[in-house]
Amino acid sequence: MIAPATFFAIYFVVWWICLFVVLPFGVRNQVDVGQVVPGSEAGAPLHPMFWRRVIWTTLLSIPVTAILLWLLTAKWLQEYWS
Repeated sequence: MIAPATFFAIYFVVWWICLFVVLPFGVRNQVDVGQVVPGSEAGAPLHPMFWRRVIWTTLLSIPVTAILLWLLTAKWLQEYWS
């Protein structure tokens, strides 16, 4: 059995990795849309939709963490590694 602190540490790392996977999907920058805000970077996203990305990251990281923990606790895999 994995300790709760270890579980949350693994989930934290997986969540951040999934965030970097989710970030580029659906991004339209100011140049693509043709609405460059003066004084800002032209390649900056027009609508970042950060909370939507946080929700998708959370939904993606739950099964990824479950699969990872299943693999880490699988007896057949532990016997293979030892």
